Amino acid sequence: MAMMDFIKKQFIDVIEWTEDSDGVLAWRFPMEDREIQNGGSLTVRESQMAMFVNEGKVADVFGPGRYVLNTRTLPILTYLQNWDKFFQSPFKSDVYFFSTRQQVDQRWGTSQPVTIRDKDFGAVRLRAFGNYSYRVADPGRFHTEISGTRERYTVADLDGQLRGLMLQHISDAVASSGVPFLDLAANQVEFAKALQAATAPAFEQIGLKLEMVTMQNVSLPPELQKILDQRIGMQMVGDTARFMQYQTAQSIPALAAGAADGGGGGVVDSAVGLGAGVALGQVMANQLSQGLAANAPGAPAAAAAADAPAPAGIRPDEVMATIERLADLKQKGILTTEEFDAKKAELLKKLV
Repeated sequence: MAMMDFIKKQFIDVIEWTEDSDGVLAWRFPMEDREIQNGGSLTVRESQMAMFVNEGKVADVFGPGRYVLNTRTLPILTYLQNWDKFFQSPFKSDVYFFSTRQQVDQRWGTSQPVTIRDKDFGAVRLRAFGNYSYRVADPGRFHTEISGTRERYTVADLDGQLRGLMLQHISDAVASSGVPFLDLAANQVEFAKALQAATAPAFEQIGLKLEMVTMQNVSLPPELQKILDQRIGMQMVGDTARFMQYQTAQSIPALAAGAADGGGGGVVDSAVGLGAGVALGQVMANQLSQGLAANAPGAPAAAAAADAPAPAGIRPDEVMATIERLADLKQKGILTTEEFDAKKAELLKKLV
């Protein structure tokens, strides 16, 4: 009866995996109580590795190629399974295939802002998004740590774990890169390299190799972005007096256009003519020039000249008209209250 059972057994002559679908990292060859024929063949294709597991322990790992399964190619299994049969009988073993192709276009991103240290702002909460790719590099470790005895283990099964590893090392990447937040947008490649270097050891611990990391976007939460925009604007403005001089020069065409249209929703009232608009711009420019000169060498003399009575050529009605125009600019938001009050005080001194 034992002999008949032995004859009825089905032996496996060819072991291979054709990968009928994408996204599979590990696949167990279906044994179904069959035994591998001594002298059978194992075919491992490019971008694959095969592993024999005996009683839960990794016995042999094979790279791409075709192998004849005998005592020379499977010394460990042969010793364990067939030592009492002179290495001639079939043997049983679990066989796993692993895909070593790059798993590309894997997405990583911050679902919530991540707080990092920054040398300019102290602490910044940022969002970042990008892609990464990886491959199975150590089948034994990957089998032991991740895939185990499952019939099939896919990219989707591992996605959440790997994404968490990427996010866990963002702060380390920013710190090691030495790139301040304001420069991250212009140095995304450097940041991506730093993130890859910081995360790669965690991938290696589970038998994977992190091949590439890219960054597509880095940004701040809306409330912090608003504060940053204000700070950048202040830095761009720099000298307030020069900024006002620039605004005045920019407003002259609008003043002239409004006067030429007869008001009609222009910047100044319909009573202000083209000449008055241009004259207003000139008066403001002169006043701003005096303010700039106050900061230059010989400033005390310039300040004394500004405090002197108005020259005979400037009539009181012209001074009052200028104040009215400045008030209109303040109402339109072109001048601040502080700037209006300062200019008004300077003009009133000319009436003394």
